[in-house]
Amino acid sequence: MRRPRSGPKLVDSDTKGASGPKRRNSMNLFELAYEQLEELIVNCQLAPGRFLAIQDLQAATGFSRTPVHQAVGRLAADTLIHVRPRHGLQIAPIDLARERMLLLLRRDLERFVIKLAAENASPAQRNQLLHLVRVLRERRDTLTIDEFNALDRRIDQLVLASASEPFLVHTLRPLHTIFRRIGWIHHNYTSAGVNLGGTIDCHLAVLDAVANRHVERAVAASDALIGFVEAIFDGIERDIDPSLLDCSIEPLFRS
Repeated sequence: MRRPRSGPKLVDSDTKGASGPKRRNSMNLFELAYEQLEELIVNCQLAPGRFLAIQDLQAATGFSRTPVHQAVGRLAADTLIHVRPRHGLQIAPIDLARERMLLLLRRDLERFVIKLAAENASPAQRNQLLHLVRVLRERRDTLTIDEFNALDRRIDQLVLASASEPFLVHTLRPLHTIFRRIGWIHHNYTSAGVNLGGTIDCHLAVLDAVANRHVERAVAASDALIGFVEAIFDGIERDIDPSLLDCSIEPLFRS
């Protein structure tokens, strides 16, 4: 397991003069703590099913109690962390039956978002989408799953911004994280996941259609991407030791 990155050195908010800078500093730390914990959940450094305490998350991120506590609150609302009275916190195990059901919800939401994005993206946003298309094409054969997930996060943020409906951000953000973790496990633990080409090609089709305002083609590409994700579940159910989906389960074999 790679060592988690240490967080930035905290600034004593008492040294700030006005309340505005204090609030911005607090919000920045909260967002940074959230993003770092989200990444640790996606790449399973915080293993599905693991029990821990706030202090463990502070040590993993390098942030103080307040931003970590705030980040945990959002992650709990996103169903990525469970708060267990008298037992502390638990990283949400991967329940494949539930996540198959959530994929149906994501499919319908994504259709709506992709349609709005294709219709409403500004020239600047279309340029950013086309830049991401170029990056994915140039790096198609060399991207690692962690590098792809970093790009995927930016893609999701840009498409949601192009859709211009803030409510959708709060609805889709946790779904994107849930399936980004599923994808990470697929690409690291199944034979079918060795090559990222299929994943990248599905994203390229969506990005290209949205950037060029081809609404119907964008929606069809979104459905194809969801279909690709749906096929991942069969391989995970067939190839993965259940203890990788919930570390509280005793593994079948010990290395």
